[in-house]
Amino acid sequence: MVIDLLTMREYQVVMRRIAVTALLSAIMVTGCGVNPGNREPATRPAVTTAAAAPSNWERPEARQCIAELSASGADFAPLSDRYYGAGCKALDSVQLDRIGGDRGQLLVTNLGPLACPLANTFAAWARYGVDRAARQILGSPLAKIETMGSYSCRNVAGTGRLSAHSRAEAIDIAAFVLADGRRISVKEGWNASREEREFLRIIHRSACKRFGTVLGPDYNRDHHDHFHLEHGGGSFCR
Repeated sequence: MVIDLLTMREYQVVMRRIAVTALLSAIMVTGCGVNPGNREPATRPAVTTAAAAPSNWERPEARQCIAELSASGADFAPLSDRYYGAGCKALDSVQLDRIGGDRGQLLVTNLGPLACPLANTFAAWARYGVDRAARQILGSPLAKIETMGSYSCRNVAGTGRLSAHSRAEAIDIAAFVLADGRRISVKEGWNASREEREFLRIIHRSACKRFGTVLGPDYNRDHHDHFHLEHGGGSFCR
């Protein structure tokens, strides 16, 4: 059997790619225009077969988003729409495991459901903002991004307003691991060596050009150990 020749991780990746390929084939059949480009991308059932591709991806804008994420070289699985109650939901979301980089894929840890438009923005930022800054400033390519998660049914701290996390439209970034083994965390690196400070501030500014809301250690104590990256219009950068 194939499963005997592959590791479980490899088997899951192969089957996810089969599901995404089937979904993209359906896009072409229905005539949905696809224009792949270099753009930045809770519990869940894994999408492991073509038949399991969720029906919410039938809308043209949703199919366009997943086509672009696939073209970026990301390893992901499209998820069915979920309504969790109390106004919390994850619509047109994906499970993102790896991002396409200039020299191979970049691992992303601890993510739950992630809205597809945010996944595209995040993927482009990781590749064109973070990885290239790491090579230029720190002398080593990026290997992994450690997150504190994406979806979470909660309010904005100190308010009664739902957070973007409650819609799977925000990511909290804790640290960056380089190919040479170094780990640059937001908490320890923000006021560390000159190179680490420069790296973190440059990628923070890069994020501000791509995301609707970006919050970091200079915003308040609640963000002393992570970058909050949020999908949406506007430009709020602190």
